Amino acid sequence: MAPHPVTQAVIDLSAGACGGTACVISGQPFDTAKVKMQTFPGLYRGFVHCFVSVYKQVGLRGLYQGTTPALIANIAENAVLFMSYGFCQNVVRFLSGLDRNTELSDVQKACSGSVASVFSSLALCPTELVKCRLQAMHEMEASGKIASGQKSTVWSVVRNVLRTNGPLGFYQGFTTTIVRELPGYFCFFGGYELSRSIFAHHMATDKEHIGVVPLMFSGGFGGACLWLVVYPIDCVKSRIQVLSLAGKQEGFIKTLMGILRNEGVAPLYSGLTPTMIRTFPANGALFLAYEVSRKFMMKQFDH
Repeated sequence: MAPHPVTQAVIDLSAGACGGTACVISGQPFDTAKVKMQTFPGLYRGFVHCFVSVYKQVGLRGLYQGTTPALIANIAENAVLFMSYGFCQNVVRFLSGLDRNTELSDVQKACSGSVASVFSSLALCPTELVKCRLQAMHEMEASGKIASGQKSTVWSVVRNVLRTNGPLGFYQGFTTTIVRELPGYFCFFGGYELSRSIFAHHMATDKEHIGVVPLMFSGGFGGACLWLVVYPIDCVKSRIQVLSLAGKQEGFIKTLMGILRNEGVAPLYSGLTPTMIRTFPANGALFLAYEVSRKFMMKQFDH
């Protein structure tokens, strides 16, 4: 017996929020390295060099820079994403003329995830802008793009955006976010479901009972599919959001063409290593927390 749709939405929302928290705590230092390497590809020789130099300059705190907005961003994004994911699955069932309790195919689930990401982008874009700026503040000052000695707290960044661009300033890089999320989340949910299906097939069980390690691996695999497809787009988004601090930044196409013309293809993949390393613990933790908390809440409402 499926719970009431509103109850179901609240369960999906809460389970998504649990997943988002687990994802940030396990992956934040790698994310900081990614944003720094994307925005200033010439500063760091590679992932380890970036890690070590940040640690030397500002200690462990430097690697967890932007954690507050990252937590808010991830909780907001995953809560909205998984709630919309549940809703979009019902829409797909309705359009396919299926019953509410029918299990969808992996491709149908991937499509649901892709559409759900449009809703989560609305929650994600502003918080991600603040997070990226906080993470790259040190390099922006060092390269002379902005005056040094600026306070780098969540509120100082928020105030700065409101003062310079008004509320819509938080949506700089919004088009790029959607361009990144649509194909990205198709691959994310597609990879996750496909990997679970393969595990279930080999273990001769159903998807719900494949165990913790295969579940975490599937989450990581979904994340790896997402990043391989969307990494260059994400790189352009980071540039737009960070460099718009120093004044008006060009839109997606112009920024992309500028990078290709002046720097070539390589900088678009700068920071891919920490991202691929991060995706397994972070997305593994995300899906594990989501599935476990969702099962637990479904049990409570099933009686």
